[in-house]
Amino acid sequence: MSHYFVTPDGPERRQQIAARIWGDDYAFTTANGVFSGSRLDLGTSVLLRSVAPPPDGPLRLLDLGCGFGPIAVALARECPSAQVDAVDVNDRALELTRVNAAAAGVRVRVGRPEDFADAVYDQIWSNPPIRVGKEALHELLLTWLSRLARGGLANLVVGRNLGADSLQAWLDGQGWPTMRLASAKGFRVLQVEARGMPDLPTGAC
Repeated sequence: MSHYFVTPDGPERRQQIAARIWGDDYAFTTANGVFSGSRLDLGTSVLLRSVAPPPDGPLRLLDLGCGFGPIAVALARECPSAQVDAVDVNDRALELTRVNAAAAGVRVRVGRPEDFADAVYDQIWSNPPIRVGKEALHELLLTWLSRLARGGLANLVVGRNLGADSLQAWLDGQGWPTMRLASAKGFRVLQVEARGMPDLPTGAC
C-alpha cells in the first residue's frame, strides 16, 4: 500500500491527468506518493457525480484529505465567492493542490490540519483515509465534524467493502445524523448533518 498519509521520501515524478467534474474539463498535475496519483479516484468520481456543488455564496468549504486537490479546485471554480480550504498531512499533496488551483485560476487556501484549527465550515467534502485504521479515522471525523456550522453538511464517500455501512451506523450513534445519498461502483456516498453546532463566525469568509 502506498503510504500517502505522510510526505513521501524520494524523487517526485509528476504527470498530467484529465478529469471532467460538474461539466468542466480539468488538467491536473499529480505525482507518485499521493492518494490516487495516477487518476481521479473512482470513489471521488462517485462523490462528485452524486452530489451537486452548493450554490455560490459567502460559504466556507473544506476539502478534507485533499490529495492533489480535485475536489477543492472544482468547488472553488463552482463557488468563486466561497472560501475553499484544502487540508492534508502530505506536503507533496499540498504543493500539487497549489499548482492545480493556480492552473485552474481559482483561489484555494492550502495547509496542514493545524493551519485551520479554528475554522468553522458550512460544508466538508471528503474521501476519507479509511486505511489509517478505525481509531484514527474516528478521531479525524469527530474532530472535523465538530467544526461544521449549525445546519452544515459533510459529504463523504466510503467503500462499501471498507465499512461504509458500519461507519454510517457509528456516526448516527455518535449523534451525527447520517444518510446514504447514493451507492455506486462499490461506494456509498454519505451525508452527515450538523445539529446544534455553532454558527459560522461573522466575517469568517
